[in-house]
Formats: sequence, structure tokens, C-alpha cells
Amino acid sequence: MVEDETLAARAGWAVRSWWLIAAMWARSMLTYRASFVLSLAANVLITFLDFAVLILMFRHTRQLAGWTLPETGFLYGTSSVALGTANFLVGSVGALGERVRSGALDTMLIRPAPALSQLAAERFSLRRLGRLVQAFAVLGWSLAALDVRWTWDRVLMVPALLLCGSVIFCAVFVGCSCVQFWWGDAAELQNSVTYGGSTLLQYPPTVFAKEVVAGTVFGVPLAFVNWLPALHILGRPDPLGLPVAFRFASPLAAALCMLAAAVAWRAGLRAYRSTGS
Repeated sequence: MVEDETLAARAGWAVRSWWLIAAMWARSMLTYRASFVLSLAANVLITFLDFAVLILMFRHTRQLAGWTLPETGFLYGTSSVALGTANFLVGSVGALGERVRSGALDTMLIRPAPALSQLAAERFSLRRLGRLVQAFAVLGWSLAALDVRWTWDRVLMVPALLLCGSVIFCAVFVGCSCVQFWWGDAAELQNSVTYGGSTLLQYPPTVFAKEVVAGTVFGVPLAFVNWLPALHILGRPDPLGLPVAFRFASPLAAALCMLAAAVAWRAGLRAYRSTGS
């Protein structure tokens, strides 16, 4: 019981530390409000261009691998919301490699706040909200345009997959960044899995080879972000023929991803030896 209270207290302090540091960066950015508004608008416009590509594709075809534009828009929206939320919360962990190379991580380790919270909130940017605004707009449109019989389980699965997908991407952000404890500069590896993975999930799974889809289920479990839950919501068959239970396994996948990320972070901290300067 005491141990549970201690873990809860540590988790609460980690969240509070992130909030305090992020709020500091947000206040500094809002000092120049006009610049912030213009940057946010530019971010929304730039991210919308990704969806514009899909719209142009459907100008020449009614279906993409058997999926309609609203169904593909649903994949795009859910994937982008999950990635945008993770990027908003922990996107700054990609700077870990620079801090490891310079030894600046030492400064975070001696402060009375969790190092991961400090790293995740470092140079926090409200401009990242632009991706979320655009993603929610596309998701809202797709939900209104979908030809789906909305039963209670399908309705509840939408917020559940957004939450679980965000947790999975947060774990992937942290887990991939931990590689930089040993490789020094592996930020591109993180980007290829996170941003590249999100782009992959924006398209129907039937577009890709079964080996690629299987890799997102049994390798890096990105299929649990939206592909597998979407099969249930949209009433689509599974291209891999997996058991139906896989469509409801996103919470379990999210929990395992968080555990793996925590183990990787602790292992990285134990392996860290500073620069000696």
C-alpha cells in the first residue's frame, strides 16, 4: 500500500514537473502573440497539405484498395490525432542525443525533478497544436461522412483508440529516443518510426503487403493505434485473418508499450556516463 502511494506520488510529481516547465515555455512564446498566431496558422495549413494529397488521389478514383475517402479520412484523422498528441506532450525527447553528446543531461539529472519530464517539456511549443487542430477537423468530417451503423461499442471505441493510440506513440517517442544513449545521434530513427509510422497508418492496410501489416502488429505495434480498431468500427475484414480479439487489444498494446519505454529509459540512464568534462 505504501509502495503504491509512493509510485502515485512520483507519477504526480512527474506530471507536475512537466506542466510547470511547459507552462514556462508557453508563457515565453505567448509574449509575441502575433508571431504565435501566424505560426499556428502556418502549421495548420502545412499539415492540411498531407490530407490534400488524399483528396487529389480520390479525384481520380472512387476507392483506394476498397476504402472510400471518408474511411481513409478516418484513418488519417485518428493517426494524426494520436501522433499530434504524443508530439505535443513528449515530442522534445528527440533532443536527447544532443544532450548526451554535450553532457548537458547532467544538469537535468541533478535537478529535483524527473529527467524525462524535463526533457519532454524542454522547448515546449504551442505551435504543435496546429497538427491537432487540423487532425480533429479531418476526423470530425470523416465521422459525419461515414456510412456506419453507430452501435454503443463502436461509439466508445473511437475515444478509446485515440487515447490508446496517443499512449502508444508517446511510448514510441520515448523508446526510440533512448537509442541515443548508445548511438549518440539517432533522431532520424525516431522520426522514421513516429512520423513515418503515422503516415503509414493514414492509408488503408490493404494498400500494403501483408508482411508490412504483420510488422505493425507483431513488431512495432502501430497497427493498434487505428488499423485494428478501425476494422471493427468500419466493419472491415482483417487482411491478416487475425482473431477478433486483436481489434480490442489496443489498451493492452498501449500498456506493454509504456512498460517497454520505461525499461528502455531506465536502461539508458544506467548506461549513461556523461562526457567526463
